[in-house]
Amino acid sequence: MYCHFTSDLHGKKKRYERLFQIIEKERPDAVFLGGDLLPHAMRTDIDLKEFISENIFDPMKKVRKIGNNKPDFFVILGNDDPRMVEPLFLLADDQGILHYMHQKSLAFHDLFVSGYAFIPPTPFQLKDWERYDVSRFVDVGAVSPEEGFRTVEIDLNEIRYQTIANDLENLEKQTPVSKTIFLFHAPPYETLLDRADLDGKIIDHAPLDVHIGSIAIKRFIKDKQPLLTLHGHVHETVRLTNAWQQKIGKTCCFGGAHDGPELPLVRFDTDDFSSATRNLIPID
Repeated sequence: MYCHFTSDLHGKKKRYERLFQIIEKERPDAVFLGGDLLPHAMRTDIDLKEFISENIFDPMKKVRKIGNNKPDFFVILGNDDPRMVEPLFLLADDQGILHYMHQKSLAFHDLFVSGYAFIPPTPFQLKDWERYDVSRFVDVGAVSPEEGFRTVEIDLNEIRYQTIANDLENLEKQTPVSKTIFLFHAPPYETLLDRADLDGKIIDHAPLDVHIGSIAIKRFIKDKQPLLTLHGHVHETVRLTNAWQQKIGKTCCFGGAHDGPELPLVRFDTDDFSSATRNLIPID
């Protein structure tokens, strides 16, 4: 199957316009959107419901009406996306516009797709999509998931005691992992896909870790060997490492984020991951 993957579009309308132009022309079997899709939650000059409808749902409906090959859209949100909009994506899923994949798995042709949006704690205040990783440890400079603010209420016990590692144990039971594409927002820890621009930075005399991915996701990939994993979140990692893909054992891992104005687009064939490409598409 021929697929597209991109992530961290952050509400840039021109990126969406360009993306759907390419989708309409190339007619992929599947399009994967890896989170951080919306304008920042703190912006007061944008109606998020209107933005989502006009820039995501309506173009999806349009492209699915054209031609015989109707792309399937697999979507998760990211740590900059307020969870209060999640019901809109759940409704769009019910209406057949897209597949909302957070903590969910689906059969797709002869493969499966699973999605997961949570990331480890960050320095940012919005905590809707943050979880403790493998323990209640919080890295230097990060703010605990028990602090900050949320746009939806979550049980305090879930915030305190649920981890990404626990969630992945449950998610792996839903499909045969070796035949599953996992759509993550967070990248695996200490890889080419999670390198942040934090060199030499110190808080309270303690150096910051330049790798900001998930230990749990790294262990999951290493131990369970999924077919393919897709990641976003760390915009600058490709610029710093000159790599947008990495193999962990037999598993191919692709990164879809970018820290420039262009649209990052990964194209891949599920029958031949070695032929995958990543292009930066001008949006002007």
